[in-house]
Amino acid sequence: MSDVMQRLDKILECIENIEFIISSNDLKVTKAIEDKVVKPAIRMNIVRIAEQFAKLKDDNAFEILEHFSKKDLKGISAVRNYIAHDYDSTDDHIIEDVVRYNLPVFKEIIVAIKEGDL
Repeated sequence: MSDVMQRLDKILECIENIEFIISSNDLKVTKAIEDKVVKPAIRMNIVRIAEQFAKLKDDNAFEILEHFSKKDLKGISAVRNYIAHDYDSTDDHIIEDVVRYNLPVFKEIIVAIKEGDL
């Protein structure tokens, strides 16, 4: 399996980890983001997602990255930096938006790529 596909698999795994964390704790997204135990796990998976996208860029995997909006890629990178460098002040509403709106889009695109639809 190519490095690109492995990176996409890691992103998908992190998204599914977040989905599992939320569903297994029977929490709504807003409550999960605020939960003292769950919150760090969600944030760490978001950091891992952003790092895999950065590695795709470093690998010059532009044919894959072109399927994602530049705004979303910039946004996930900014959120990663925000979490990593200003952890205590990270706005939960930003994390909630990423979980609600960005991650499902990323997942849909990755699944389509893996299935050969893109």
